[in-house]
Amino acid sequence: MFDDITKAVLLSDMDGTLLTADKRISDVDREAIRRFTELGGRFTVATGRTIQSFEQYRAMIDLPYPVVMFNGAAIHDFSLGKTLYTQPLPEEAKAITSRIMELMPDLGGEVLRAEGTYVFSNTPYEQLHTKLCNIVPEYMELSQIPEGGWLKVLFSMAPEDVPHLQLLVSQMELDTVSFVKSSEIFFEMMPLGVSKGSALRQFRKLPGWEDCSFAAIGDFDNDIEMIQAADLGVCPANAENSVKAAADLVLTRTNEEGAVAELIDHIIERCGA
Repeated sequence: MFDDITKAVLLSDMDGTLLTADKRISDVDREAIRRFTELGGRFTVATGRTIQSFEQYRAMIDLPYPVVMFNGAAIHDFSLGKTLYTQPLPEEAKAITSRIMELMPDLGGEVLRAEGTYVFSNTPYEQLHTKLCNIVPEYMELSQIPEGGWLKVLFSMAPEDVPHLQLLVSQMELDTVSFVKSSEIFFEMMPLGVSKGSALRQFRKLPGWEDCSFAAIGDFDNDIEMIQAADLGVCPANAENSVKAAADLVLTRTNEEGAVAELIDHIIERCGA
């Protein structure tokens, strides 16, 4: 494991890991990624973003390899302009979303499909999300959003409301969907069994990736399954305690200090490159 750098893959979360607080890739991380790929390593990312919202980051960094999107519900190859894998929500996701909104009507919310984002509750927290993603969504009633192909539903709210939503969905006893907290103000409905970790397992099945060794790095709850599924699970120093407990390696640097670069140095050393 990690004895051949041409078979070494680094799969990185974006927010809180690869990106700084102002949504940049630090110079130290950028240089380390360049050095890693020139030696033959493969670098790509795993994100909750949509295909459209990720476009702005393609100018920041060259990613010739497939990217995990929608927190694991899709794998998209931007170099081919082709989605290689999707796992959509079941049909009852619309009814579940409707029930949640009936019980917590002040939530912000959006449905994410491969071709775009549909906002059905445009609260200030929801507006913050669309601003962060730098997208122009479609605005419509939940009942009007096209059926099928829902990859996830994102709910946005004040931090103190997240525990209330977590309690609500736990009491609904749902067996076809799951939920994950993706930030202090975002809580997402995903297809049951789908995560960045399940996407990593799908990644291993893609042609040319079967015998690779995967390192994965992330900082938040939605990264835990990816970290556990990797051959080497890693988190930056700024990660949540729950993530640190799941990781094989806790780095000394934060996302602001070049945590990805620290991990790259570790992988290069292990590969003897």
